[in-house]
Amino acid sequence: MNKVLASAAEAVAAIPEGASIMMGGFGLCGIPENLIAALHTRGTRGLTVISNNAGVDDFGIGVLLRSRQVRAMIATYVGENKEFERQFLTGELEVELVPQGTFAERIRAGGAGIPAFFTPTGYGTKVAEGKETREIGGRFCVLEHGITADFAFVKAQRGDTAGNLVYRRTTRNFNPMMATAGRVTVAEVETLVETGAIDPDQVHTPGIFVQRIFRGPTYEKRIEQRTTRPAHGR
Repeated sequence: MNKVLASAAEAVAAIPEGASIMMGGFGLCGIPENLIAALHTRGTRGLTVISNNAGVDDFGIGVLLRSRQVRAMIATYVGENKEFERQFLTGELEVELVPQGTFAERIRAGGAGIPAFFTPTGYGTKVAEGKETREIGGRFCVLEHGITADFAFVKAQRGDTAGNLVYRRTTRNFNPMMATAGRVTVAEVETLVETGAIDPDQVHTPGIFVQRIFRGPTYEKRIEQRTTRPAHGR
């Protein structure tokens, strides 16, 4: 099977209206920039986006929100996006906020074929409303369901033509687990090499989980909030 695509535009051409898509990244670190931009250009609407956060107003998932292409979001942190806030408060956007650890575990469970699990996180809060609870080992727990999606968009530093992926540092955040939980996983990489060029011991996501891969031509790699320390002596 040839997994290599020529561009992000080719990768998103098969995304239907109303699809659910996991998008890797933490803040703006390790997001699938080219796939998001191509999806924005194509104009696919009615999307359910599953991502740690909502990007910023003019970058990342923020551009999809601004163009009203997103119908619903499942996320953990959304504090940097004013357009997300506006749509949420006016009822234009369906939102499910999930504690970050629970969010990660729900995706991991979905990718592992585990339909549901109990966790003490969220018990006694609004997170637990309407959900089954149970006392286990003296602690009250909440039943949470695994998450899967029609597609998973992930970004890696290196990949080979078989779909094996290597992430760089913090970009190894939600990308690996999302790659396992999408029914079709599309990976964009900074460097694409031939199969066998990556040391098997260095592979973070095995190619069995990746159906499509392409090399992204450019990356902005924006910093969400730049913090610097004063120069020495000042």
